[in-house]
Amino acid sequence: MASITLGGNPIHTNGELPKIGSKAPDFQLIKTDLGRASLADFAGSKVILNIYPSVDTGTCATSTRTFNAKASALANTKVLCIARDLPFAFKRFCGAEGLDNVICLSDFNTGNFGKDYGLEMTDGALAGLHSRVVIVLDENGIVKYTEQVPEIADEPNYELALAAL
Repeated sequence: MASITLGGNPIHTNGELPKIGSKAPDFQLIKTDLGRASLADFAGSKVILNIYPSVDTGTCATSTRTFNAKASALANTKVLCIARDLPFAFKRFCGAEGLDNVICLSDFNTGNFGKDYGLEMTDGALAGLHSRVVIVLDENGIVKYTEQVPEIADEPNYELALAAL
């Protein structure tokens, strides 16, 4: 279990992030067109998992915009933005912002992604949502980098995540 903060107040997650060098757990998430996506769909590409509580918060929106801008220059790399938001919220946000270099995926229906990756918040005002995490995977789905952002309102370290590619 990780201990993070929201506005300085302690919050806990349900487990630990996948270990560097391990195979990332598979997932089933919902795309903005309501189709399903799994980790296997991205086999052969490097993957940045940009995970957060909700695209409708300032820091989450900023991380989506920032990774969208940086993704345009990345070869053979997919950026997946993952939250428990409804797919419609992701579609609205990315459409309004003109973002087309990220793939937004929703864990709204089961929350299994957050549970399986050990990043679901278990207490505090945002209990049940995902904590802010970045995970980088190689082309074979092996974890190369993880960051559990200690204060939910803070942005992730984009440069360290990109350097892990």
